[in-house]
Amino acid sequence: MKKLLILLFAFGLFGTANAQFGIRAGYSSSNFTDFGTDPLAGFHAGAYYNFGMGFLSVEPGIQYSQKGHVRIADTGTPAVKNDRLNYVDVPVLLRVNFLPFLNVFAGPQASVLVSRTLEFEDGNTDTSTEPIRGWDLGGVVGVGAKLPLGINAQVSYDVGFQSVNYYNQDVKNNVLKISLGYDF
Repeated sequence: MKKLLILLFAFGLFGTANAQFGIRAGYSSSNFTDFGTDPLAGFHAGAYYNFGMGFLSVEPGIQYSQKGHVRIADTGTPAVKNDRLNYVDVPVLLRVNFLPFLNVFAGPQASVLVSRTLEFEDGNTDTSTEPIRGWDLGGVVGVGAKLPLGINAQVSYDVGFQSVNYYNQDVKNNVLKISLGYDF
């Protein structure tokens, strides 16, 4: 047991020696699976902590992310213009650094629904989060590049693993994200 604790301490100490804290923000395009709607443009912003040992690194993070869809394909009255769901995402990514400037990544992501804005064509809005599950589990895959001056760029895709139970319909969040970040 003592050896295991020493090994974990040494790993943590070594990992933090190569750690980088950073911020990231960018454009999001989200939609639900199998729902007959158009993607909704939004944004995401947050922070991350990357620690690793050269070829592999682990990057937990936290970010605010807008998800949702545009125009439900129905004839309901009044017609829905768009439905914006605001989440706090907590991804834990494993990065594989192929070259000093290029990496690919994947990992799980937990999300918590914090607010919602449902806009109707007649100008009215609804902010109730009751018709939607309050949490979501998914995965993230993507590719990133390190640029000069501590700047990084990445393209990622968030895939929902479970239904968000949107008005008792089996739909999942899917989000394309294009981001710029800065390592401190």
